[in-house]
Amino acid sequence: MFKRHKSLERKRELLFQGLPQFTMKNNTRNFHSLSQLVLSAGPLKTTTAVKHSKTTHFEIEILDAHTRKQICIVDKVTQTSTIYDVKQKFHKACPKWYPSRIGLQLEYGGPYLKDYITIQSVAASSIITLYFTDLGQQVGWTTVFLAEYSGPLLIYLLFYLRSSYIYDVKESFRWPRHTVVHLACFCHCIHYIRLLLETLFVHKVSTGHSPMKNLIKGCAFYWGFTSWMAYYINHPRYTPPSFGNRQIIVSAINFLMCEAGNHFINTVLAHPSHTGSNACFPSPTYNPFTWMFFLVSCPNYTYEIGTWISFTIMTQTLPVGIFTMLMTIQMSLWARKKHKIYRKKFNSYVHRKSAIIPFIL
Repeated sequence: MFKRHKSLERKRELLFQGLPQFTMKNNTRNFHSLSQLVLSAGPLKTTTAVKHSKTTHFEIEILDAHTRKQICIVDKVTQTSTIYDVKQKFHKACPKWYPSRIGLQLEYGGPYLKDYITIQSVAASSIITLYFTDLGQQVGWTTVFLAEYSGPLLIYLLFYLRSSYIYDVKESFRWPRHTVVHLACFCHCIHYIRLLLETLFVHKVSTGHSPMKNLIKGCAFYWGFTSWMAYYINHPRYTPPSFGNRQIIVSAINFLMCEAGNHFINTVLAHPSHTGSNACFPSPTYNPFTWMFFLVSCPNYTYEIGTWISFTIMTQTLPVGIFTMLMTIQMSLWARKKHKIYRKKFNSYVHRKSAIIPFIL
């Protein structure tokens, strides 16, 4: 019995000694099969982390500038959106106002915001209040210039070619036309043909718009004065200048020189380096007509005034003199305004220059 007990203990020890070896063999076999499964599955694919961009949106409340009543709310406006984008959304909400006739202000009575201004630059918080003003019916600037310049060209030719329909027929045939009448028609046509061609092919006309009332005022001014000038110069009883051909020839040569100078200056100003927000100050070239930039900031206005002064001396008529005086005043105001802008941006170039008349203005 004692021997049987020993034999049972011996078998138990052998059983416990063999158990770890059997377990290790099973674990090794399981690990081998797991590694084979991983290798057969191929390389692990990395999952890309999704980045959530935080975009700030603005809510724009548009009020009527006069009544202060709310017209609409433009929402989901991003930081990079411009005023023009806001006008487009405003037009979708209120179709009767198209973008060109929408004027938006940060405060009542303030300046109208330009189309290129971004919302982020004017936003003080996520809610922006803008004041709306109806600018009225608008017209493109190219249309404005073509209408203002084509009218005088056709009106003057009408007085010159159809004088018998405007003046007395007997007087028209009794009094022969002086040479200055033909020369004046030629110079007048040259001037406005140049303006029309430059509007179409030279000038970088703004994509903005002008109110219809400005078109009417501009056409009334140019067309009205042209009719007045043409009536006197082409009249059968028109008297030539006091100093005869010498006065006519000198003023005609000066007229053509000013016309050429104005064209070359406009060509320089139309260069891409002199337009846009990163424009540099216009500099003279090898062309002698552009050397006027050494003396004045706006030589195109200087040449324009010289053109009309020459035409006044050549024709020696009161309507042309009044028109020249009004054009000189207007262009002096434009030149001084532009001169101030140049002084802020290019002070080192402009501080010793005049605006329009060398050493005077």
